[in-house]
Amino acid sequence: MTSTVTVSGIGGPRLTLGFDRFDRLDIDRHLAVHGKLRAPGLDELIRMAEQVDLRGRGGAGFPFARKLMAVAARIKHPTADQTALLPGERADERGSSENVVVVVNGAEGEPGSAKDKVLLGRAPHLVLDGAQIAASALGTQRIVVAVEDDEAARSVRAAISERRMPARVVRLTERFISGESGAVIRAINGETPIPPGVKVRASDSGVDGFPTLLSNTETFAQLAVLVSLGSDLYASAGTEEEPGTTLLTIGGTQVVEVPLGTPLQTVLDHCQVPPSPGVLVGGYHGMWLGPAGVARAVLSRAGMRRVGGTVGAGIILPLTQGTCPLGEVTRIASYLAAQSAGQCGPCRLGLPDVVRSLNALTEGAGTVEDVRRAAGVGRGRGACTHPDGTAKFVLSALEAFGADIDAHRWGGGCGLSTYGVLPLPVPDGSEGRVAIDWSRCDGHGLCAYLVPELIQLDRYGFPVVLGTDIPEWLEKDVQKAVAMCPALALRVVDGVPGASSRR
Repeated sequence: MTSTVTVSGIGGPRLTLGFDRFDRLDIDRHLAVHGKLRAPGLDELIRMAEQVDLRGRGGAGFPFARKLMAVAARIKHPTADQTALLPGERADERGSSENVVVVVNGAEGEPGSAKDKVLLGRAPHLVLDGAQIAASALGTQRIVVAVEDDEAARSVRAAISERRMPARVVRLTERFISGESGAVIRAINGETPIPPGVKVRASDSGVDGFPTLLSNTETFAQLAVLVSLGSDLYASAGTEEEPGTTLLTIGGTQVVEVPLGTPLQTVLDHCQVPPSPGVLVGGYHGMWLGPAGVARAVLSRAGMRRVGGTVGAGIILPLTQGTCPLGEVTRIASYLAAQSAGQCGPCRLGLPDVVRSLNALTEGAGTVEDVRRAAGVGRGRGACTHPDGTAKFVLSALEAFGADIDAHRWGGGCGLSTYGVLPLPVPDGSEGRVAIDWSRCDGHGLCAYLVPELIQLDRYGFPVVLGTDIPEWLEKDVQKAVAMCPALALRVVDGVPGASSRR
């Protein structure tokens, strides 16, 4: 993955220091470039993180100092929780500092993101420095690096071996929701790697039920840079309110380190991105900006808020001229619907309804109001943020691409094809879609009763199939529906429209 991604920077490099000379910084190169690790105490580390307002770079932007303080408070003042004691564990060990776990969340999840894979693949010791700094301050040696990429996993294991440090690597399933903090904790604990449905702070009960400091890959690398440079020098880049640099992934293929406060257009020009009808900022749970918003956007939390955008996890996806904007949005919404965990109504039924309303709008048969209604049904009621994030992505597209949507509504289309320019995972052959053999279908309607998430009936009682891949959680129900179809008309075909039947 990282070998196909170009890395560059605007201004002086920090996280990417040495990348111009080395493909990968092993321990000797790392020490030559970044120097020897310093491990400040907890109070000093919290003070440094507060001075530069260090925020998580995984998307939520949560203050890192507050995470440290939450875990530290849990150590000093353990509270009863619902987690059973481990075999041989005493009750007074639950808040012991040596049982605290530091987790590096290297699961990017999104197809358009590559920055964390680049860091783990090319500068693994910088990330491990940050994790070790935090672990030392909290009085623990337990470090877990969660990754979903083969190349990154090999790089981190090699770095751990070079350092002879007591850390381990845990492989995660590569799915959109893999990077959600609760899903990462569940995966490390050997449970089903999906969001838990009930909000549990990792600082209260994380890995093995112990207090856990979890943050994303870049955040730990930023922590290492902060300790190495000191607060004042760290704050010499960026803005007064938001110091430092950040990593951005542009178009899924370029990673750029830029000072916070850099205009978005400067970054796009640096990456030689041509003028675009719209730019998605913050990834597939992010916001669309039209040309006017792009021209005014500044890459900081405050700067993006002013134009109705978000920095999120630093994912910037320009839309190419000549592709159908509404078609691209519908394509991604279909992917997001299939990526859900299927454990709540907004995901099981709400996201498919969003896709149906988008399909109808694309064909000129639906309305913007139908899309808004479908996107708003499950707002705030999901088991995780996936349905709300998907709704935000879709609703912002309605604002950004009004002219294209009007062309679909009144003309049945905009005259452009959907070329699939927004990145999605490469199919691995396991994907499947529901299809109907119309020479057999008699409109019994049983399929719509068994899998309403994927099939609904039209006004004549015949099935209308949602054109998305079958989610993992729905596979058994689909198999049952295929077996029970009275006319033997229901099929599962390869996950590519127009593919031949494989079941």
